[in-house]
Amino acid sequence: MRLAALLTILSLLGQIEATAEEFRPNLGPELPSITVTAGKVSLLLRRASQWTPGRFDFDEVAMTTEKSAYGTVFSFPEVGFIGTAHLENEPEDLQALSFILDGKPVATPTAEMKGETFRFERSSRIREIGLENVIELKDDRIYETAIIRSPYETPLKLVYHFMHAWTPTVSAYLAGIDSTSEVILSPLADDEEVNRQFYIRKPVDWIAVYEPESGQFAVSRILATPPELKTTSKIWNVVGTYRKYYLESALNDSLPAGFRGTWRIVTAFGKATPDKWEAAARSLAGELKED
Repeated sequence: MRLAALLTILSLLGQIEATAEEFRPNLGPELPSITVTAGKVSLLLRRASQWTPGRFDFDEVAMTTEKSAYGTVFSFPEVGFIGTAHLENEPEDLQALSFILDGKPVATPTAEMKGETFRFERSSRIREIGLENVIELKDDRIYETAIIRSPYETPLKLVYHFMHAWTPTVSAYLAGIDSTSEVILSPLADDEEVNRQFYIRKPVDWIAVYEPESGQFAVSRILATPPELKTTSKIWNVVGTYRKYYLESALNDSLPAGFRGTWRIVTAFGKATPDKWEAAARSLAGELKED
């Protein structure tokens, strides 16, 4: 009986996984994914997660994992999450998609595209909320913008932007606050006592992570947030799965009627030895401030 029950559970899990893989959003090309490379940066876009990112690579090394949701997601009271790969409640309604390679619109995207620059524009609606997401690859950097509009007052549990599921081999993070010159440094360990622990959970201006196997690091600097809503950064340490960055807003708050807010972030990469990556990351964070 136990074996039969286990086989039934495994079968159901397989069906759920297959359903997620086969999901077709209401817009987009008939491709399971699209990988775009501009310079040293590559971006994977996934159909199953409604044409949101699926992975970031730098210099042919995967810096994030595909085992997660990216983009923008809303959590509504008594409903839960809606957006990106969260299909458990309802999918978002895509309104428009635009693929622009080297300044020219691509009418029929292919599974692999390469150029000097790339811009992806995505518009959708989540209930009454209008959402615009823009991703740009240029100068070996990833620029992400999220704009939301709410015609009516909308209670929320939270909204996440720019979720970056850094690989589980990332070993440390570094975060900075410009106004006080405060820098926060912490290891990201695999010990059970820190599994599923949240780090930072405060407003910062930039955050960096280090991946020791490749010797590469990533620095993300927040370029814009709306003054009406408190915005904080946090990392979720899920051992063996990811070290996931979130930009969190509207925590147990409401979008006011007529709200229009813009969030923007830039992510750049570098390479350094374990003893020198912190200094290199701080320097790169300073360079990104000029954006």
